[in-house]
Amino acid sequence: MIRLAVSVEGQTEREFVKDVLAEHLRASGVEATPVLLGRARGRHGGGNVSTGRLVTEMAHLSWSFDAVTSLVDFYGFRRDVPGGPEALQERLFAEIKDRIGREIDREKVLPYVQRHEFEALLFSDAGVFADIPGASGESVRLLQDIRRQFPTPEDINDHSATAPSKRILGVIPRYRKVVNGPRLAGKIGLAVIRKECPRFGAWLTGLEALGTH
Repeated sequence: MIRLAVSVEGQTEREFVKDVLAEHLRASGVEATPVLLGRARGRHGGGNVSTGRLVTEMAHLSWSFDAVTSLVDFYGFRRDVPGGPEALQERLFAEIKDRIGREIDREKVLPYVQRHEFEALLFSDAGVFADIPGASGESVRLLQDIRRQFPTPEDINDHSATAPSKRILGVIPRYRKVVNGPRLAGKIGLAVIRKECPRFGAWLTGLEALGTH
């Protein structure tokens, strides 16, 4: 079994890895463990995401695990890294390699940065929002309409006023990120999410492949 550390920026991502991603990856021979940013070095976890902090965290985790990846969104890095999440992933890999100070296997150090926040993945099947207490048929239809406006859920705007979570809260005020988010992702299922979200799908394929190395 390959031991994989997943550096996450918040409680929602941690619960998603623990309850959804880890179960899926075990079938591929990969045991995924979420680690809140900071917790790997005994510090307060979550929040305060920065390139330097994520590099330090992933480099530290690489000594204790067989492979390491991340689950963060691009929003907190925008001012530091031009070029989008792909450019940031390349920068993270290069800096992690320098920090470790030895040759590393590109296939086992997999920085992953989502284009927008976690809730974008939930638009892979907006019908699941009906499971949230207080959600009406009309609110679900509004979220389904939002999904149809974009090529993929990953393209849903991440402006401070129109981020995926803000769109959800705008029509379902009782949505709770940590409680509802991972549970709805599990209900949708990774097969649907990877089909609807190609960047996420490519990352998941890379994680599954760890079990073959």
